[in-house]
Amino acid sequence: MTTSANLDLVRSIYADWERGDRSSVEWAHPEIELVIADGPSPASATGLAGMAEAARDFVSAFEDLRTKAEEYRELDDAQVLVLDHRSGRGKTSGLELNQIRTQGAHLFHIRDGKVRRLVRYMDRDRALADLGLAPEGDS
Repeated sequence: MTTSANLDLVRSIYADWERGDRSSVEWAHPEIELVIADGPSPASATGLAGMAEAARDFVSAFEDLRTKAEEYRELDDAQVLVLDHRSGRGKTSGLELNQIRTQGAHLFHIRDGKVRRLVRYMDRDRALADLGLAPEGDS
């Protein structure tokens, strides 16, 4: 799979997420590793069921949770980093996500047309630091 195909795959995943549809897992390898790198509950899960449970726990805490891609970066022939922005409202707190830090990132590790590892960052700067990339606005 070429890097442009990897980018197309990630763009298609985000197209669903931006509509609020997180039901498809066609893009995920059956033994995918999900890593929640930071935020209130860092964790990891393996496999489609583990990923679904972790995602459901996160998503269920919000009303109208949306994730919108702001920038796609192909890091190499197997990794795509997406800088994104989340919106929604906490079901319990009523807090709008735009009242707290909402600029995050997802790092997709892709092989043979499937996402093998997905790392979610609530804090975009943490993602950039972990990858040795300059923060936005730095040269």
